[in-house]
Amino acid sequence: MEPARKVYLQPTPVRIWHWLNAFGIVTLIVTGAQIRFPEYIQLFSGYKSAILLHNTAGLVVAVSFSLWFFYYGVVARNMLKIYVPSKDDLRFGIGRQAKFYLLTYFLGWPNPHHPTPENKFNPMQKSAYLAIMFVLMPLIALTGILLTNVSPLRELVILIGGLKILVAAHFLLACCLCAFLFTHVYLATLGRTPLAYIKPMWTGWEEEEPDRHSHPAA
Repeated sequence: MEPARKVYLQPTPVRIWHWLNAFGIVTLIVTGAQIRFPEYIQLFSGYKSAILLHNTAGLVVAVSFSLWFFYYGVVARNMLKIYVPSKDDLRFGIGRQAKFYLLTYFLGWPNPHHPTPENKFNPMQKSAYLAIMFVLMPLIALTGILLTNVSPLRELVILIGGLKILVAAHFLLACCLCAFLFTHVYLATLGRTPLAYIKPMWTGWEEEEPDRHSHPAA
């Protein structure tokens, strides 16, 4: 049997960003849960410690976001190509990929998407990452900054509706991020092996997935 061919999909800056971002987001979720429900969750030494760690994790995520934006926008200059779905992706690709995740994967059919360095995300990934990176994350960051209640921003907080509105918005946005995170981790296990899609985020190299059955990638 010939060894599986490998393709280099994840450059070093992307892998560094990914794990910084993952560490920061998990820390934000855990500390945010304690801040939101201090009477039920006491994972850290106190409420103030949770806030301090939460804010620090927010800075880590902001730095990692800047690294991601700089790499794709300035160094690689392929951000739009990587993250924006094409017309074909929107018309046919999302449905085809959803069918794979929900049905044909369990029948042993091959993944309809074959990643390349120029097109490494399937249509569902493109759509999800576009919404997460350009809508959800900026909104979470904005509401989080406003919740610090610093003097120059208080008029804006009042204009929006006050701290209660901001707390509710920040919490709902964080719940959306949690839902994405759980889905992301689950879908990452649907490769040829449970770690097939996770290893490339450590090594940069992904093995090309052979057709598991002779069925077409419908």
